[in-house]
Amino acid sequence: MGTSISPTLLFKQKYHPLSLSLSPHGRSNSFQHTMVLLLLRSILLLLLHLPCLPLTTASFNLSFPIFQQFHVRQSLLDAARPSRSPPSPTTLDHTRSQAWKLTLLHRDAVSGHSNDRRSRLNSRIQRDSARVASLLRRLSPSFHSDAFGSDVVSGMDQGSGEYFVTIGVGSPPKSQLVVIDSGSDIIWVQCQPCSECYRQSDPVFNPADSASFSGVPCTSSVCDRLENAGCHEGRCRYEVSYGDGSYTKGTLALETLTIGRTLIRNVAIGCGHKNQGMFVGAAGLLGLGGGTMSFVGQLGGQTGGAFSYCLASRGSGSSGSLQFGREAMPAGAAWVPLTRNPQALSFYYVGLSGLGVGGQRVPISEDIFRLTEFGDGGVVMDTGTAVTRFPTAAYNAFRDAFVSQTTNLPRSSAVSIFDTCYDLNGFVTVRVPTVSFYFSGGPILTLPARNFLIPVDNEGTFCFAFAASPSGLSIIGNIQQEGIQISVDGANGFVGFGPNVC
Repeated sequence: MGTSISPTLLFKQKYHPLSLSLSPHGRSNSFQHTMVLLLLRSILLLLLHLPCLPLTTASFNLSFPIFQQFHVRQSLLDAARPSRSPPSPTTLDHTRSQAWKLTLLHRDAVSGHSNDRRSRLNSRIQRDSARVASLLRRLSPSFHSDAFGSDVVSGMDQGSGEYFVTIGVGSPPKSQLVVIDSGSDIIWVQCQPCSECYRQSDPVFNPADSASFSGVPCTSSVCDRLENAGCHEGRCRYEVSYGDGSYTKGTLALETLTIGRTLIRNVAIGCGHKNQGMFVGAAGLLGLGGGTMSFVGQLGGQTGGAFSYCLASRGSGSSGSLQFGREAMPAGAAWVPLTRNPQALSFYYVGLSGLGVGGQRVPISEDIFRLTEFGDGGVVMDTGTAVTRFPTAAYNAFRDAFVSQTTNLPRSSAVSIFDTCYDLNGFVTVRVPTVSFYFSGGPILTLPARNFLIPVDNEGTFCFAFAASPSGLSIIGNIQQEGIQISVDGANGFVGFGPNVC
């Protein structure tokens, strides 16, 4: 594996101390020796007082950075910047130079951008808590929902989904704005006739208007691949509940999907006639999980089981991207082995061996991140979770290490699920320690400061954007993934970080 350094990915390199060969003439050169030592002492003192390098400065000649500059004022301005409007819901973009590439939008660009940062945070944390509780019920056999506390709320009031793309459904293709979910396999959209549907931004898809729509019979092998398949009047029925109050029920069909300029025929999708919860304008969901019924799983050899995404940073004013196919796999990425959980094949687990603060590894046992033979624990990459969670013991050690290196910053009271916050009102920039993920096999992902210190109000309060998990499951959420190109090579069992940013 290479050791190249990019703006967001730095690999720890071995440090070779400077070796000096002094004059062999002993006492006659003692004065020279003294002067050399004084010179070295001056150089060391000068280095200690140099300002730290920002993370975005890449260098092959420096040891692993321990501090970076966090631009407080710029972060507040970015967070207050209006989100980019979504593309027109009535047309598909057929002019892309890359046929398998889609524009990826954050929910703020779809549902509007509130100026009240605290209100926006509370809504996001409510959705996030519901999402995490749902994941824990699915992925932690020993987890009991009452352990999660009062933060668990229904997702129906807030709407589900954090990131969205527009795809074409049917022939001729009808634009449909859908949620992407790396932890789901089924693809579905709301369909006419609709006995129970929520409001969406695009017209509800009508199968009668599509020349390529074909219902799946109950006897089909495709129907057998569904977990909760049913049968009604000879047609295969599906039902999916997301655990946060969202669900979809309807018939399974084969349909043509349009991704950028590419038509993909005979994709198994759910045609939802009774749906609730996905209320932020989305027509349905594009499952990107590791199972056979996900979009990636169904494409198989057409894309080589590979896709890449980049979640645009909050307030950047830009959109992210979602691209399918082996050509989306970048050269120079830091590749980490995927770990499969036989109890939950939809999810992408990665091997995490430790955490770092200020260039130093936090004393946490690697076992705390390990996936057990019973399907407990492990580390999941999830686009639908915002805040990264670690088991309580790991989180406490991680947080304490960060706090011990930020004693120069004024503290603030806890906000929502964040117990480590700072009052940075009036600051332009501050120096903060680097925060790193140590992955199995050697790669170290060092996060930009904006990916772990986030504004939570309009008064300059910033919080350490991690939280404790009430189970052994760790989740790397989308706040920590923002701005970094992430590539999933499911066929070969790897996930890559970088080298590009967005």
